[in-house]
Amino acid sequence: MYEYDLLVVGSANADLVIEVERRPAAGETVLGGDLATHPGGKGANQAVAAARLGARTALLARVGDDAHGRLLLDSQRSAGVDTAGVLVGGAPTGVALITVDPSGDNSIVVSPGANGRLAPADVRAATGLLHRSRVVSAQLEVPLETVLEVVRNLAPGSRFVLNPSPPLPLPPEVLAACDPLIVNEHEAKAILGGTGVSGEPADWARLLLAKGPRSVVVTLGADGALVADGDEVTAVPSVRVAAVDTTGAGDAFTAALAVRLGGGASLPEAAAYAARVGAAAVTKRGAQESYPTAKEVEAL
Repeated sequence: MYEYDLLVVGSANADLVIEVERRPAAGETVLGGDLATHPGGKGANQAVAAARLGARTALLARVGDDAHGRLLLDSQRSAGVDTAGVLVGGAPTGVALITVDPSGDNSIVVSPGANGRLAPADVRAATGLLHRSRVVSAQLEVPLETVLEVVRNLAPGSRFVLNPSPPLPLPPEVLAACDPLIVNEHEAKAILGGTGVSGEPADWARLLLAKGPRSVVVTLGADGALVADGDEVTAVPSVRVAAVDTTGAGDAFTAALAVRLGGGASLPEAAAYAARVGAAAVTKRGAQESYPTAKEVEAL
């Protein structure tokens, strides 16, 4: 019935990365290493991560008619992603400016560019693509009204996965479709409003679940993740590795989780596998270049 295991609707950026000894404070200038340009963007990252794991994957996104756009299309095709849904033109390709410190932590500023022009009309035009996909994944580096249109055009029986990054207030219609809603600590606190929120991640998961999603996953970096559906909150342990660069690790986690859920795994099982994929991704530099194959995950 389904032609694709996963359709990713989201952003495609060129990542401009500089390694620094420490990230600058306000008003401060620091010298860094040589500039490196990598294909990135949360949507494009998830699509490549899923395809490298062997999933039949398609991407619905928008890039500019420029060198960065061609870099992104080449990266998707090399990974085996179907790019029939990638629209070209309307604005320059999105760009992410990334600084990475010696511990592998990063700070990111995004210029959305063409991502901001991925419109609800583009989703309606791609309804056939949505209806041929077992799982549909989205993020918030494209307009929220576009994500809402995705929810409204899902095929009966397909599953919707959302990583609300960068976090925004979510309409009830979007929240109700999430299965799961995937957040890190920052995103969880932003959606919950911050005030009065305890320091216990399990409480965040329960409070988020009460907002309407069918299930919730809270990622905790080196501390693993928590999954919540119904009344139960389950801890998922992390895999200990030497982190080199955390850029794109959350996207690898989300893609792996979505693929495993589409294959019939339970939420805790899918999250445990996703934690392994995310761990493998931080052991190499870059985002898409760091994503493991299924065989590499098994060896971890």
